[in-house]
Amino acid sequence: MVISRRWAAFLVGVGVWSWLIWPRFALAIWNDDRAWSGDRPTAFFWVHALLIVVSLTLGTAVAVLGVKAWRRVRSGPGGS
Repeated sequence: MVISRRWAAFLVGVGVWSWLIWPRFALAIWNDDRAWSGDRPTAFFWVHALLIVVSLTLGTAVAVLGVKAWRRVRSGPGGS
């Protein structure tokens, strides 16, 4: 499959967006009173931590695919 430069840039942008948004959200969850019961994390914390980890993983994977697609388009057909 060949992805255009425009789509490759979009994929990289989605990955960057994930890394701009989710760490900030993680900080908000960390500071949320519902995330802690005394000094122990609550289910609220763990659910959101899982969402953050999955989103950052997917964002990273999408960005890597975008970078690979961008490089392939630059090197032309049959490029590595």
